[in-house]
Amino acid sequence: MILEAAILQSIIDMNKALFILYLIILYTFKLASQTMEPFQIQLEELHIDELAGVQSFAWGQADGKWLIIGGRLDGLHRRQPFASFDLAGHNNQLIVIDPIAKKKWTLALKELDAPIQEQLSSTYMEFFQEDGLLYIIGGYGYSATADDHITFPALVSVNVSEAIKAVIANKSIVPFFKQYYDKKFAVTGGYLNKIYDKFYLTGGQNFIGLYNPMGPTHGPGFYQKYTNAIRVFTIDRTGDSLQINHVSEKIDSINLHRRDLNVLPQIMPNGEEGLTMFSGVFQANVDLPYLNAINIDSSGYTVAPNFNQYFNHYQCAHIPMYSKTSKEMHNVFFGGIAQYYMKSDVLTKDDNAPFVNTIARVTRSQDNTMKEYKMPIEMPSLLGAGSEFIPNGNVPMLTNELIDYDLLSDTNTLIGYIFGGISSSAPNVFFINDGSQSQASNTLYKVWLKKSETVNTDDITTLLSTINLRVYPNPNNGKFAIQFYLPKSTDVNITITDTAGINIDDTDYMKLPLGENTIEKNLQNLKLNNAVIVSLTTQYGQVSLQCIINK
Repeated sequence: MILEAAILQSIIDMNKALFILYLIILYTFKLASQTMEPFQIQLEELHIDELAGVQSFAWGQADGKWLIIGGRLDGLHRRQPFASFDLAGHNNQLIVIDPIAKKKWTLALKELDAPIQEQLSSTYMEFFQEDGLLYIIGGYGYSATADDHITFPALVSVNVSEAIKAVIANKSIVPFFKQYYDKKFAVTGGYLNKIYDKFYLTGGQNFIGLYNPMGPTHGPGFYQKYTNAIRVFTIDRTGDSLQINHVSEKIDSINLHRRDLNVLPQIMPNGEEGLTMFSGVFQANVDLPYLNAINIDSSGYTVAPNFNQYFNHYQCAHIPMYSKTSKEMHNVFFGGIAQYYMKSDVLTKDDNAPFVNTIARVTRSQDNTMKEYKMPIEMPSLLGAGSEFIPNGNVPMLTNELIDYDLLSDTNTLIGYIFGGISSSAPNVFFINDGSQSQASNTLYKVWLKKSETVNTDDITTLLSTINLRVYPNPNNGKFAIQFYLPKSTDVNITITDTAGINIDDTDYMKLPLGENTIEKNLQNLKLNNAVIVSLTTQYGQVSLQCIINK
């Protein structure tokens, strides 16, 4: 994952005191709305001897075995251009995994022509398996041919079953890989999916050169351009050849300006196939993750109405499941990186987007409303970014790579596995990263699902999207405004305490009107030079926010 260079540049420009101040600014929301969880997820660790860790890779499967291609063998990329995405971290071998027999096989890519070797050793390729062929697009990595780090402008087709057999038998893999050049495929950090008979290449960027957090004009410099696009194409297969036909391209420099995201296949409320682009980075006008989502169908795309996603903002293992009976679309996300996470049952905002262990569900109902729920289970560590969910080959599937939820057993069902990803030793390691703070995970996790568990889960979307509490300015000198939204007229209590819980101000406001409300506060007469907690209580629950007061 290539972090936006402007983040570090802006922080470097701050003085040390201001930098420390910004690190401790946290917006916290105490959750009061709960619902019943329709299913329970359980993780079971599975270890395979001598299996290397890998993250941000492509994969295909056949005959109960997986083919792992590309990705990184190290953890989060380092800040120094010479060390970031270095050649030593490239995965330049094919890895075959049998999760049932707990075996692995490897074979170097060196037999392939150099251009294919280079692309298949890259990271954050887009990929999609259709029948026996795995299609791989783009990816970022070092090219000896170009004598530079590039985003590869090509598509590679892989005969998965035959490649797996060749790796296991230590035989030639050359006949099973074919490469097709196309400049529209110079994309990394996007997604490749299908809607009916068309492929959709969504989001991503073209990055050329050595990564430098100081920006493209410093040091070795680099070229970076977001696609801002949804690119639609078809592939005609005639014998051993492929014909790529570009159908359309939709450009949106605001809503589609995102990469390192999750794009999941969907069944839309009207029963049609579609996709949803969940979160990703970075917003067009600010270096923060997107909170909204984009719904895509065969006729175009729209911003999902009245929905914000607070968890799982970077690419991570995920599961799409659809119930024809209830007409509900469930999307489960595992860990990764996010702007929000839970801390002591309080939703906490950190604009540095730390590593998290959150497992969350986003469910789309028949009326097209989408809500996010934090699930009771968490990842075993700060794990998930750059990981993949690989379905159990026996799990019932619908079209468009969706699990058929209705056909799952009511007892524990092994629906698949999570493999790889970045395992971090701490939430925020980017600014101290010397390569030892994180690593590529080599652990597999069986993913079990059990239906109809009566477990309470926090409804993030309902409470936060309704009240939307803000305090500004923050930090401030004791004089500030509290702004919030009410869906209907109601009584409101606002309490201000210090971080030890000592009450500073407690005021009731009767029958405040529907809509946006603003309350002015002046604490300038108090001897404060610290954080205070602003808590707003309504019939919908309690929301709390921390602000900094400097005298």
